[in-house]
Amino acid sequence: MNDTARLMNDLEVIVSTLAPETEQDKLYIRLEEVLSNYEIHRKTQKEIENDIQEKIDLFLSSRKIEGLSNKTLKGYKIELDLFARFVQKPVVQINTADVRKYLAHNDKWMVSTLDRKLSVLKTFFSWLVREELLLRDATAKIRAPKKPKRLIKSLTIEELEIVRDSCETLRERALIETMYATGCRLSEIKNMKKSDINLQQMSVRVIGKGDKERICYLSIKCLHQLRKYLNGRNDDCEYLFVTERKPIRKMSDRNIERIIDIIEDRSNLSKKLTPHVFRHTFAQLAMENGAELADVQHLMGHENPSTTLVYSHVSEERKKQAHKRYHVQ
Repeated sequence: MNDTARLMNDLEVIVSTLAPETEQDKLYIRLEEVLSNYEIHRKTQKEIENDIQEKIDLFLSSRKIEGLSNKTLKGYKIELDLFARFVQKPVVQINTADVRKYLAHNDKWMVSTLDRKLSVLKTFFSWLVREELLLRDATAKIRAPKKPKRLIKSLTIEELEIVRDSCETLRERALIETMYATGCRLSEIKNMKKSDINLQQMSVRVIGKGDKERICYLSIKCLHQLRKYLNGRNDDCEYLFVTERKPIRKMSDRNIERIIDIIEDRSNLSKKLTPHVFRHTFAQLAMENGAELADVQHLMGHENPSTTLVYSHVSEERKKQAHKRYHVQ
């Protein structure tokens, strides 16, 4: 059977399945007329097997043009390559069962891991459909795993004061004040430059996820500590937080995490202290003090309001006060 005849046969099967009332003889004649104008070449088995990697490369190129960061693109590539190695099928043959088998094959994956993997696959397959490279989305029927509801770990006002008292250097104090006052992500703190600070407006320009710019604000306490830290520096590095050893350069994620670990050891808190805890604390205390959800969303750089909703639960103290105020005796 030549490639043209093979294609005609495949098309006949599809049409008879989707529209069984179609007259087969007339369909065959019409297909023969149309296909006679084309030179048909069927892909080799090797070309079919490599199809998924080709689609992954196209997807990553498209997202790069859209402005996604190299870190996000790298994460997408790692997840999609793992999936491709597991299914070992051309994209058009991947079905919902294949995706479910992939997500279920590793018992050690946590719910958060499964959620991330499914999110990447949904983004990939929806892009394939949108670009008309695929007719159906193999992930459309798969729901995200149910996440256990846990209260966000944030610091109380008293714990925050303990952390402040545990700082021993100007850089340590300026760092934790900036993380708490702005609610910024670790990557955003790391990339802040001295030129991003507006002293008059008490604000800082931040480049967040997706290369999106936003303005965050500094407290008086934070601004005071930053001034002390910057006045004590004797270098020409443009970044806000820098290493102490020469050559003076921008601090890495690990540099900052190590400083927070040291402060945690000194503070003897029962809670784990991380850069993200300060972000949680900023949002939680802002919500408890009456900040609007939309305002907190913009200050934190959340694209989706549902991300900010995790901070909207009412604290135990507020519930207790509300009960005393409104409960009928």
